[in-house]
Amino acid sequence: MLNSPQQEIDMTDFARLLHADGPNPEHAAALQLYGRFVGDWQAEITAHRPDGARHTAPGGIHFGWVLEGRAVQDVWIIPRPAGGPAFPIAGNWYGTTLRVYDPTIDAWRISWFDPGRSVFRQQIGRRRGADIVQEGTTDAGELTRWSFTEITDDSFHWLGEIKPAAATDWRLVVDVRARRRKGRQ
Repeated sequence: MLNSPQQEIDMTDFARLLHADGPNPEHAAALQLYGRFVGDWQAEITAHRPDGARHTAPGGIHFGWVLEGRAVQDVWIIPRPAGGPAFPIAGNWYGTTLRVYDPTIDAWRISWFDPGRSVFRQQIGRRRGADIVQEGTTDAGELTRWSFTEITDDSFHWLGEIKPAAATDWRLVVDVRARRRKGRQ
């Protein structure tokens, strides 16, 4: 039994406990690296196969402040068309990223979860010039690089790349062009 005001909290309070109104003041400037994306975005997602074939579909991305404003969480969705087939090459997405700023390494610890496709990634994200670059490794040993480029208040370009262990070059897997749906939040 809890002996505090929190003992009255139940699952109906979960969303209120998770979401925050803005960045935590302790690291507010650093938190804006991803905080600038908070809001709703429409996206054009293009998946690329190694043989050069590609397929494009619409999607949505939603960013918000969470965990007392100490993290940014987002949901990326490529919906399956009603009664239609799965998105070719990359599959349909309904996943979330938790991006937590870690002042001990002056970088972001990033976890992506897409349980419908059983895709789980861990990365470290940092500013690189005007871009944001996240790097990690798959369970198979491939290097991953996810980059936010061409960032403006109302748009960004996101690139998902892999580099197999024996390869010398990065290969583009997914290319996302996003535009803000609503005013900046």
